Amino acid sequence: MAKAPRMIDVAQAAGVSPMTVSRAFRRDASVNETTRQRILAAADALGYVFDTTASNLRSQRTGFVAVTIPSLNNANFADTVRALSTGLAQHDLQILLGYTNYDMLEEEHLIGQFLRRRPEAIVVSGGKHTDQTRRMLANARVPVVEIWDLPDNPIGHVVGFSNAAAMAPLVAHLFNQGYRRIGFIGGDEDRDTRGLDRRRGYVNAMTAQGLDPRRLVASGPPPISMREGARAMSTLLARYPDIQAVICVSDLSAFGALTECQRRGISVPNDIAIAGFGDYEIADIAVPPLTTIDAHASEIGQQTAAMIVDLLQNKASPSEPRFLDITPTLLVRESTSGSGQVFEPG
Repeated sequence: MAKAPRMIDVAQAAGVSPMTVSRAFRRDASVNETTRQRILAAADALGYVFDTTASNLRSQRTGFVAVTIPSLNNANFADTVRALSTGLAQHDLQILLGYTNYDMLEEEHLIGQFLRRRPEAIVVSGGKHTDQTRRMLANARVPVVEIWDLPDNPIGHVVGFSNAAAMAPLVAHLFNQGYRRIGFIGGDEDRDTRGLDRRRGYVNAMTAQGLDPRRLVASGPPPISMREGARAMSTLLARYPDIQAVICVSDLSAFGALTECQRRGISVPNDIAIAGFGDYEIADIAVPPLTTIDAHASEIGQQTAAMIVDLLQNKASPSEPRFLDITPTLLVRESTSGSGQVFEPG
């Protein structure tokens, strides 16, 4: 059996030292691109495979970033992870993904497991954690980035937005369209901290407009579903038959609410206006298309990747946290177009 090619064989074929071969595979900036391509071509011709594990052990690097997300079937989190992974891969970093199912104790367990594997950095979704998780992350000695939130007391770095503040422009839009009796579906589960913040933001925005913020209906435990959105809409109509508009904690529940209205022969937006959150694909193709909030999920991933790479390359001090607010955008579509009529407050 032929022996596997070694690094020294690649070095001899490319006319460089073994150290230069190692640096080329690790994308070290000291190796120019022309030399790197010559080394890679020699390695391909010989069938050489670089041993990243051994290299990482020697350099004290592991080459991965640990990431926690609350849901695997949420398009927003999928877009964030995709953009994050793409951005990190350009710098030879991969992600190790953990799924918390909106459970802070599960997040605590995952963080403990991740730290034993010595990640280059840690990304956690949300800004609320158990005390033990906060202690572990604070002592991790690697960059920690909290995403999809603007926590009052961040552990390290932040890339996100205020879920509560995102509700203000949506309530203002409905108010300006003439709607006064505006309800809210979701945000009732402690596990979904971002949903709770949106519900709190709705209450604050309604109060600021001088409107009654008590038309609140639960949408069931996370992850949010279209089925639960339809059930919640049915409950809302039974409790508040004079409802004029409804804001849903996500586009999935908004689509469910829309289908329940259509099943009952209720016209959207002529009879009731409906808005969601997240700018899912389903919101754009719904009939009518759903007004929503674009949280810029992919940009959160891109900016998080760029921040991590910069922190690792520049060895920034953990005492100098970075705070990036990616403000969501209101997307007005036909589901809240209204008639321009100002309804009487209720």
